[in-house]
Parts: sequence; structure tokens; C-alpha cells
Amino acid sequence: MPRPVPSSVPADLTDPRPIDPDVVDAFDRDGFARVAGVLAPDTVAAFAPVVAEVAERSPQARVPLDQRSVYQRAFVQEVNLWQRFAAIRPLVFSTRLAGLAADLLGVDGVRIYHDQALVKEAHGGRTPWHCDQYYWPLDTDRTVTAWIPLQDVPLEMGPLAFAAGSHRIDLGRHLDISDESETRILRHPRWRDLPVVEEPVPAGDVTFHQGWTFHGARANDTDQVRLVFTVIYVADGAPVAEPVTDGQRFDRQIWLPDSVVGQPVDSWLNPVVWARDGSHEATWAALPAPAPMIGTFAVPGADGRGRDGAPAGSEGG
Repeated sequence: MPRPVPSSVPADLTDPRPIDPDVVDAFDRDGFARVAGVLAPDTVAAFAPVVAEVAERSPQARVPLDQRSVYQRAFVQEVNLWQRFAAIRPLVFSTRLAGLAADLLGVDGVRIYHDQALVKEAHGGRTPWHCDQYYWPLDTDRTVTAWIPLQDVPLEMGPLAFAAGSHRIDLGRHLDISDESETRILRHPRWRDLPVVEEPVPAGDVTFHQGWTFHGARANDTDQVRLVFTVIYVADGAPVAEPVTDGQRFDRQIWLPDSVVGQPVDSWLNPVVWARDGSHEATWAALPAPAPMIGTFAVPGADGRGRDGAPAGSEGG
């Protein structure tokens, strides 16, 4: 007998949410869109302490900011929490969020690629400009990240900034996240043609950006941490691509077990989260029990405390 989604899961994580066609058009045109009022205040408040505790226990948080790389100063990053923490699963496998992702992409179903906590500490550093799909060995542009703030994020705390229309221009798709890469991106002759959009994001709103959309974030100039959780989706049926960057080679190992180049993504780590035909309804029952795993890596003692040398995430914001 399949296990249903627990009755304690808030309705705003499971009930369908119609999306304004103008928002879909903006997402296609600009490469990103913000959807207002996706989650209720009580829902946001339920997940904020889960993400905060994981970040506080992260080995990265124990390293002083001035001893970290640019990437590490940008945020404390913990990946694929759903494998280890049952409490986060209702958010990761939210059919409302996944349905919005599918509608924005114009597809009939989406799978999870991975999730991650991105916690920008008080006075943490900026996030250099980059595009996420540098890291993903996926032969499709039908990918999207849901960026979910777990508190109000004013400008001084470092919300995402997007280069509108950059998903249609190769500003540096072969570049990882670094100061040097950002310099090369900003020197691209088309950069000045692209409007930069940066807005505060209230809790409950969710921004969605495509895998090839270039984005960054300013430093957190406040005395509070910026709690953000993200879920990355890929269209169901999208094939695996031959990795062409170091990031993609690593990601194929950790997030796409037993994958075959040219064949659709289909593994226990990448279940269908929403499908128009309702086939996603079997996903919750098939999830493995929480275990000390990060992707395909077994991590002894990964009970929320993490460990030095655990696999890093593949993108940030």
C-alpha cells in the first residue's frame, strides 16, 4: 500500500497554484521570474529553523570568513538535504513548487536534480556572476532553480540579481564561480546590453531562474543570516549530456548515478516531482529512508553536522 504524503504537510505545498501567463512570458523573455505569495508565513517559519540548524552545524561555518575562498565566503552551502533530513522533504517534493516550475518551462513533468541550503552569513561575501548550468551535464535548456527565501531578503542582505535575457547569450557558459570568471563575464561585449534586475524578495515569494541565466548577489551587509533554500528541476525526459566542464564531470558522478549519455535522466536520486498525468503521486512512497548520504557519496556521521570533505554543491546564489 503506497504511503501517502503526510497529512501534516501544509496545503500550500501540495495544492496547485495557477500562474499568470504574463509571468510565463517574462520567464521566457528574461530567463527568470518572481512568483508572489507561493508559501504562507507559517510554512516558511516551519522550514527556516531546519535550514538554519544545518548551516550552523556545517564544517564550513567553523572556518573564519577571512580564511575562505570567494565561493566559500558567499554562503554556507549544504546540498541534498532531502537525503538526510525527513523534515525538509515536504518542501523539496512540494508539488506546488514543481508544478510552477513545469508551467514556467512549458513541460509536462519535472524531476529533481538536487536541493541545497544557501545561507549567506552576517557580513558574508558577495556571490560572483555565473550561470548554474556550467555544472550540469544535461542536454536541454529546460532547467530551472526555485530560490526560496525563508525570511524577508532586503537589498542589503543579498537577494539575487539577474542579467535579463542572458540565458540567450553565451557570456561565459564554460566559466565556474570566481572573481576571475566574473571579470571575464563583465568584459563580454554584450554585457552592457543586458538590464540588471535586483529586487528585495519577501518571505513567501519564490524566484525561478533558468540554468543559463547569469546571476549573482551582493554581500550580506546586515547582522542577520540570509536563509535561502533552493530546488533545481529538470524537465522529465531530458537526456544526459557528455560532460564538457570539470563541474559537469563531478556532477555526473554525484547526482546522476548509472546515467547513460544520450538517455533520459532516470535514477533514484532524480525522481519525478510533478507530472501532468499524475505519475508523480507514487514518488513519496518510493523515497528511501533518510540516510547519511550526499548524492552518491556515503557520508558517515552526516546527521546534520556534516563532515570535512563532504561533496560541495554545484552552484549558488
